[in-house]
Amino acid sequence: IFALSGFLRVATGFDIGLSTKCVVIPKEMDMCHKIGYSEMRLPNLMGHTNMAEVILKSITWQHLAHTDCHPHVRTFLCSLFAPICLDTFIHPCRSMCVAVRDSCASVLACHGHPWPDSLDCDRFPADEDMCLASLTKEYKYLHKVLPKPVCQTCPAVEEFFTHKRVLEVFCDNNFAVKVKLSKKRTVFGDQEYNIECQVEFITQGSLLPYETQSMIQQWLLINENCTQRMTPTHRSMVYLLVGNIEEGIILVNQVYRWQRRDSQLTLATQKWRYHKCL
Repeated sequence: IFALSGFLRVATGFDIGLSTKCVVIPKEMDMCHKIGYSEMRLPNLMGHTNMAEVILKSITWQHLAHTDCHPHVRTFLCSLFAPICLDTFIHPCRSMCVAVRDSCASVLACHGHPWPDSLDCDRFPADEDMCLASLTKEYKYLHKVLPKPVCQTCPAVEEFFTHKRVLEVFCDNNFAVKVKLSKKRTVFGDQEYNIECQVEFITQGSLLPYETQSMIQQWLLINENCTQRMTPTHRSMVYLLVGNIEEGIILVNQVYRWQRRDSQLTLATQKWRYHKCL
């Protein structure tokens, strides 16, 4: 998905005094919606001169933004692709670039891409200059305490098992979540994964109900190679994801395909209420 090669060109020597215009951020750039402003400057800080080019070149970053790999990943990317319509261009600060890079480079690596040289953080202004500053200490703390998914080795998708084995797996982990997944093709031809319904807890463990759907969505986007194995067709499928939260990291350790007449999984979830782990 992250087809980065050849399109990222920070416009070195871009004439900041070049005649620009204010235009509405297009609906195709959903990563730059609800970020506090609705109009952008064109040309932008990537040197894109027309809206078709902006949409085409930004689309490969939308998936990274949706992983929420850093609280300011959208702000950082949109300040470059869809800069706010003020009298002057406001660059992201170097510290913001460093913070986003340190959190999100591993997601790009998971998809086989390094952090691009064209987004070398040394190219951005120091914090004492006029620029978009990095996070406050309070926001850093808030982000730090919430568990987050990371790139990981894909767990096996189990289709044949006994309810006793499933109960043993429940005991070895601290959450189990039932999700319904679907896959659709976007207008740009790439794949988009979706949780069709509310997640259903089998065992809640350390996950909070109101956070779980977005966390599972992030896990599916970050570990897209795993998601592709789980959704080989565009037909909706139900899975049970079982895992642990270790040192603030969400790890999915086991995946079960929940088929309609799967009595073993149903039996395991019924018995779990009264089950005592050894």
